Amino acid sequence: MWTILQTCIWILLCAISTCVYTQDTSPVRLVNGPDELSGRVEIFINNTWSTVCDDEWDINDAHVVCRQLGHGTAKQADAHFGQGSGPIAFDDVDCVGDESFLESCSHAGLFNHDCVHDEDAGVVCNSNAYASVRLVEGQSRYEGRVEVYYQGQWGSICDDDWGMEEAEVVCRQLGFGPALSATTDAYFGPGTGDILLDDVGCAGDEDELGACYHVGWGVTDCGHSEDAGVICNRTSGNEGEIRLVGGSSPFEGRIEIYHDGEWGTVCDDQFDIDDATVVCTQLGFGSVSSVKTGGHFGNGNGVILLDEIACVGTETNLSSCPNAGWGNHDCSHSEDVGVVCNVTPGVATIRLVDGEHPSEGRVEIFHDGHWGTICDDSWDMVDANVACQQLGYHRAVAAKSAAYFGQGTGNILLDDIECTGDETSIQTCQSKGWGVHDCGHSEDAGVVCGNYSDLEIEVRLVDKDTIGNIMGRVEVLYDGVWGTVCDDR
Repeated sequence: MWTILQTCIWILLCAISTCVYTQDTSPVRLVNGPDELSGRVEIFINNTWSTVCDDEWDINDAHVVCRQLGHGTAKQADAHFGQGSGPIAFDDVDCVGDESFLESCSHAGLFNHDCVHDEDAGVVCNSNAYASVRLVEGQSRYEGRVEVYYQGQWGSICDDDWGMEEAEVVCRQLGFGPALSATTDAYFGPGTGDILLDDVGCAGDEDELGACYHVGWGVTDCGHSEDAGVICNRTSGNEGEIRLVGGSSPFEGRIEIYHDGEWGTVCDDQFDIDDATVVCTQLGFGSVSSVKTGGHFGNGNGVILLDEIACVGTETNLSSCPNAGWGNHDCSHSEDVGVVCNVTPGVATIRLVDGEHPSEGRVEIFHDGHWGTICDDSWDMVDANVACQQLGYHRAVAAKSAAYFGQGTGNILLDDIECTGDETSIQTCQSKGWGVHDCGHSEDAGVVCGNYSDLEIEVRLVDKDTIGNIMGRVEVLYDGVWGTVCDDR
């Protein structure tokens, strides 16, 4: 946790160079470049600005730096802007390219290097023809309050006339997939500073938000309670994952499902409240408010993946319901189905994020308008069972700690959870209280859930008959530990 003195020093240093600070991450800056888009890469770690060695430094690493600074993509990675001083923080950096923060990339270890300062890495970021755009305060880099950079400062956008066309342009400018939702009323929290754009009007096919109509830079009649936001599509998903697209909030929209490397829609033939119940349950939103047919949330594009779905209503994944088969349908996109899920005010919902399957992932909980993570202090199988049962599964297979499914972003909402096992929701378990914790995202909790029919149980016989190995004490393997079975019944 930063002290006031450290924060003041950071602000002073940022005044003379390009830098960015995000809670729970190490800020980066560009130093000694001709403008804010280029310079030597430095990162603030252990109260010191440090450089990065250029061993293995490439365009993917540069993309992450430029994105963290709000500049979008990188133009050049093999750039040098003089020698720094002080420590060299990272060497052999190896980013995939989609990380949100430089420190999230693989590297040789903090301050572990074989470099000197004439190997300090630099970048040149792409200059947008108009304003740079970034998303702030979202649970992932694909969502958040929209902020634009103009004349040396970041500012928010008023939600007057804000809709899916504008959201599409923002997502395209950031290099993400199509927009899932255009949010209003400061859904991702109110910003600070200036409101830079108002009455934005896009056709939807522009490459830059600055190319859209607006009433002029800094001209507005709004307050920050009207800050606009977006939720963009990730470029990929997990098999059987579902999402809601085109709604005014994350709890409603056109149903899309991921299969065989692509997202597709669901036809509304025979789609009823039982099918919608499974959708809302899989997303962690609880009960259903209504089913929307006839392309109510707009016509999708691409493939129609499911038709003639006939769920009982107790399934945990939409793909497990009886249907006509992947890609088999007699529909058009004018029949794309959607749902509106119920979210009770003041009651948290949960979801699993970044797992390989819908039944596993980092546990995230929705509270007070935002998604946040859970710290793994005291996290155990009893807590995991409550989370899995809340999502409609029979039980937990494993309780995961130490950000097993990757680190989240945003707030850590719960810590020191201690469930008895009888609770019906994780938020009713004992904890420190909302937002009270002493953790970082490296301690994000996760679960692997399962139904009884899904569980593969390994069994052995102990102290068995040495002649035929046909009898002995029964033991089963559970969560990495062998245990016995009681003979009741």
